[in-house]
Amino acid sequence: MTIDKDRFARHILLNEVGELGQQRIANTRVLVVGCGGLGSPVIMYLAAAGIGTLGLVDCDRLELSNLQRQIIHTTFNLGEYKAESAKTRALAINPNILVKSYNLCFDENTAPSLIKDYDIIVDCTDRTSTKYLINDICVKHNKPFVHAGVLRFSGNVFTFLPGTADYREIFGEQPTDNDIPTASQVGIWAPLVGVIGSIQATEVLKFAAQLNGLLTNKLLTIDSLTWQTHLINIR
Repeated sequence: MTIDKDRFARHILLNEVGELGQQRIANTRVLVVGCGGLGSPVIMYLAAAGIGTLGLVDCDRLELSNLQRQIIHTTFNLGEYKAESAKTRALAINPNILVKSYNLCFDENTAPSLIKDYDIIVDCTDRTSTKYLINDICVKHNKPFVHAGVLRFSGNVFTFLPGTADYREIFGEQPTDNDIPTASQVGIWAPLVGVIGSIQATEVLKFAAQLNGLLTNKLLTIDSLTWQTHLINIR
């Protein structure tokens, strides 16, 4: 894919990126699992930054309660599949990229075929079981992924590359979904989702442009009430 030097001029000006880095971004294929709160900033920033191919996975339809934080969607999209709504917005931001929408759930049956054509996976889901599945399928197939989790006022992010610490090594063995509260039960602070999702997008772009400093073997945690931020090294 040929890059538009006018559109990406501010990236190209960065010595660490340049035309070569922007071309690498354009050649990268990213699968975003979840087109809701975290997926919204991830998809918009990746589209705007020129990721060449975006795959969007989500089996849910947009509900009114989603709009408090899922800013890629609008009131006019209520009832639509989130993946379709997000695809429309991504192409409105950058019509020169390829966007594929998958209106299906990421599960044991669909996961292997979904990830095979992509260079990196972004975990923007809110179910614990899906997070463990993304981890396990990516570890098995040597696929990098960027994790994030947000609940109430706190969030965390890390990046997995083959050979680095994965989700199970950081968080332990899988609990049941009933053991972990959900946003529908305890709430979620809307702007924090944007902050955490933007960090995920940053990690993906650093990976694509082959920049240093990925959050591998580290867990970044943020408390938006106190702005206490910790970078925890993982052995």
